[in-house]
Amino acid sequence: MVYRWIRDLHLYFGLFISPFVLVFAASVFYLNHGKLIAGGSSIDTFRGLEIPDGFDRVKGREAVDRARTILPQIGVTGEIGFLRYVASDRHLIFPVSRAGVEATVDVDLGLRSATVKRRRMSLWESLAYLHKMPGPHNVAIRGNWMGTRLWSRFADATIYLLLFISISGVYLWFAIKAERRIGAALLLAGGGTLMGLVYAISR
Repeated sequence: MVYRWIRDLHLYFGLFISPFVLVFAASVFYLNHGKLIAGGSSIDTFRGLEIPDGFDRVKGREAVDRARTILPQIGVTGEIGFLRYVASDRHLIFPVSRAGVEATVDVDLGLRSATVKRRRMSLWESLAYLHKMPGPHNVAIRGNWMGTRLWSRFADATIYLLLFISISGVYLWFAIKAERRIGAALLLAGGGTLMGLVYAISR
């Protein structure tokens, strides 16, 4: 009974996460070997914006939340990477990105205008972007866009289910007596290869 349940869950969870695993696996090739290909870009200027004040005082998530009120007015959606306030000319500069496009927003707080430079990502670059997001950087403001938060949940779920599939795979292998010898040999070969690589790289 336990064997059947684990076998079925191993199969169905594996089928469910296989598209996510393929995305992560394929994007590794781009991260290791890909080159940045300049995509189509555009520059737009927006005026008469409603801009909240206080960017010279607030920081972190509070500043990001205020900056997000500007995005619908300039037709930009995505994750804000960081905020840079230039006190000398009262400009607020921040990148906004999502799979497919990245933008740099330069807001003139005094004139209540913004210049937006957009750049299209290639498919491979988009996959690499998803692979790295949300990442360990800028924890204080990370996940300030709903799309990033949703992707983060699915990425975590993929890892948890992959761990389950790995552990259940070992159990299913061990439950079949005829496969124990060849399975043990492959486990030892894989473990030895891993340890050898770690040793060689760490020297």
